[in-house]
Amino acid sequence: MTKQLITVLGASGLLGRAVARELAARPVRLRLVARRPSPAPARARAEVEVRTVDLAEGGSVAAAVAAADVVIHLVAPSSGAGTWRAAATGPAAGLVGAGLATDLIDALRGRARPPIVLFAGSMSQVGGGARVRLDGNEPDDPLTVYDQQKLAVEQAIEAATAEGVVRGCSLRLATLYSRGPDHDADRGVLAAMARRALADRPLTMWHDGTIARDLLCADDCARAFTAALDEIDAVAGRHWLVGTGQATTIGAAFTMIAQAAAEHTGREPVPVVQVPPAETLMPTDLLDLVLDPSAFQKATGWAPHVPLRDGVESLVAAVARDAN
Repeated sequence: MTKQLITVLGASGLLGRAVARELAARPVRLRLVARRPSPAPARARAEVEVRTVDLAEGGSVAAAVAAADVVIHLVAPSSGAGTWRAAATGPAAGLVGAGLATDLIDALRGRARPPIVLFAGSMSQVGGGARVRLDGNEPDDPLTVYDQQKLAVEQAIEAATAEGVVRGCSLRLATLYSRGPDHDADRGVLAAMARRALADRPLTMWHDGTIARDLLCADDCARAFTAALDEIDAVAGRHWLVGTGQATTIGAAFTMIAQAAAEHTGREPVPVVQVPPAETLMPTDLLDLVLDPSAFQKATGWAPHVPLRDGVESLVAAVARDAN
């Protein structure tokens, strides 16, 4: 019997690496595709193939997903070593949008059995429709190019599912962070602040610190993707909210990082201070974004396992260790 072939698009990023580790423990064929080289998971049970591909090139998407039974679409804007913000507002933002989605869906048409497609959306897609606690029923009013592109992909996958071309869904994710193993691929705010704190630099906020976020460990998020894969009949055809359901203010999260870094440096915790907003400030930076993941939990049985404090301490320890 031929083993299931799972293709991960965007496998070299923070979430891609975590998803690859989860899938590598299964008796499947695993194809890891990214513009940068993707590290193959250690001690893999899966048969792992790594492909370094620029998916913006013509025909590259079709080749990447050829014969795939499952496609996990994690591609996000990238501008090299910079943060995601620079790429998300520039030409690269289209890479997560309708162009790639169209290529992907066209490549999957005509299969005897519709392939499974799972997409990494974002809780910020709701934009101006954000409430105190998101439950998935809010009207979408994306405020940034990044979120507009994410929504375009999600809608394309839902339409293709309704058409019977694929069986797909979108997971709208909370703010992700690494608890250590992949911190070099983590371009998020918690990893950035961990590096600053260990370098004895103040942790800066563009507001008074009361903005709340749902902060989810990438390892827990990866398990959400495998849960969706295992329960595709229950989740196909719509989007789902994936997070911890817990609100943490930015001020509290940064203070936690400063305290964890002080344990490693032996110095006093660096200060957490408010500064004028940078030019890269986005409208969503000033929104409270906290999820209610109960619908997804009920549909799949998934639940987050990593407490925020444990995750932050592991992240800071990994950054400190690799800096020495």
